[in-house]
Amino acid sequence: MQATLATRSAAAAYTHVEVTSRSPMELVVMLYDGGIAALTQARDALQRRDLVVKRTSLTKAISIISHLQSTLNMEEGRDVAQQLDSLYDYILERITTANVTGATEPLDQSIRLLCTVRGSRSPSSPLPPPIADGRRHDDGAAPVHCRHARRDPDA
Repeated sequence: MQATLATRSAAAAYTHVEVTSRSPMELVVMLYDGGIAALTQARDALQRRDLVVKRTSLTKAISIISHLQSTLNMEEGRDVAQQLDSLYDYILERITTANVTGATEPLDQSIRLLCTVRGSRSPSSPLPPPIADGRRHDDGAAPVHCRHARRDPDA
């Protein structure tokens, strides 16, 4: 029990340092990465019929998307912020559909959408593009699991 608390405390301290040392854009990318990872875990849990992991992962994904949505600056962002707001609404609706129906396609679609938005920065951005094979970036950022987004055969 003592070791578990010490490990959690160390992990929390590391996360605090990592988050406070990042630029706002890097924090947004970290949120996208977390959303993609949570949706991937939820999809995999749905396939295994692991309801506990599914619930935890969907709750985390909803929290991340809701946070991204709540921090949009609608005055300065105007059209882009409105488009992202609509996209986040749509992703939240797809997550709800997956939860109610047990279908994985809404989660795959949400993962693809988040991967697309995550990779849509300008070429001058200092952040590296997402990596499809799950390796770490040179800056130590968490891996992005866009390769787990299944393609729609009709697309």
